[in-house]
Amino acid sequence: MATLSAVRGTAHAIYSNLFVTLPQPKKNTDLSGKIFIVTGANTGLGYESCVWLSRLGAEKIIMAVRTESKGLQAKAKLLAETGRLDTSIEVWHLDMDSYDSVKRFANRAQGLERLDGVLANAGIMTRNWRLSEGIESSLNVNVVSTFLLYFLLAPKMRASGKSTGNLCRFVIPNSALHFLAPLAELQSTRGTIMERLNDETNSVMGTRYNLTKLLVIYAVRELATMSNGSIIINTPNPSWCKSGLAHEMMAADPGAKHAEALLARSTEEGSRALVHGLLSGEDTNGQFLSNCQVHSPSCQVTGSWGQQIQKDFFRELVEKLETIQTGIKENI
Repeated sequence: MATLSAVRGTAHAIYSNLFVTLPQPKKNTDLSGKIFIVTGANTGLGYESCVWLSRLGAEKIIMAVRTESKGLQAKAKLLAETGRLDTSIEVWHLDMDSYDSVKRFANRAQGLERLDGVLANAGIMTRNWRLSEGIESSLNVNVVSTFLLYFLLAPKMRASGKSTGNLCRFVIPNSALHFLAPLAELQSTRGTIMERLNDETNSVMGTRYNLTKLLVIYAVRELATMSNGSIIINTPNPSWCKSGLAHEMMAADPGAKHAEALLARSTEEGSRALVHGLLSGEDTNGQFLSNCQVHSPSCQVTGSWGQQIQKDFFRELVEKLETIQTGIKENI
């Protein structure tokens, strides 16, 4: 079953990148008056998403970046490219490696007049073991800090949706690589899931990115069942794009550059999938999206054993977040 699911996911990804052109956001979409946050906004998919939001008339875009100087350079480029007013784009500092930084960012966001969408684009792909806040870095950045941001912003997102009548969207990019995520580290009876993933000796870093994207789907599906329709959360797959995300793989494998040239989408095209997630309806709540449509995730998600792992992991995730910010579980 898992093998067939992996084959299906891989075949779909290759077919999509070779033969499917993602639709552009509809030109008659009017985002006037709306405010969006985009993390990892200074480059790649994050930047291109900001371009689309600007062209569609968003009132304000918060470009959340780790290095403010790079964010200001990206803002200048964005203003020149779109002709927007300087005041319509703000650059805020956000380091997903730091819980304190995530907390400060979320606290600052409480002062926004409204919040219509959050594109949690910041993420990493690495085969190198590194600790971030005492947790393996990709697990921390791609999963723990990302959902820390969600939980901290949840009250603001709900309040904004109630006052404006427009449900806030929280979008986390995903990947077809979740079809290839190994379950051995999740199914073992040795300790908790978090403990196993933080065991350097037994961790498989070559597929850790794949696994973090599977964990994102688990958490998104759980949160969707608990939000009571007050927040729309989804996880779209922009597919392989010519961005800097996989720079380690490119440097280590010369053949990967040829594959990228053949298969990878431009970051502009990939960003259409993310903007679609930000503009989509309630039918996408809790869903994995591919080619701008709801798409069935891997059997690691839909199978009965996957559903049990989903519940176990989400419980552990909430417990972890509670140690970072006491009382945060009440924001569910």
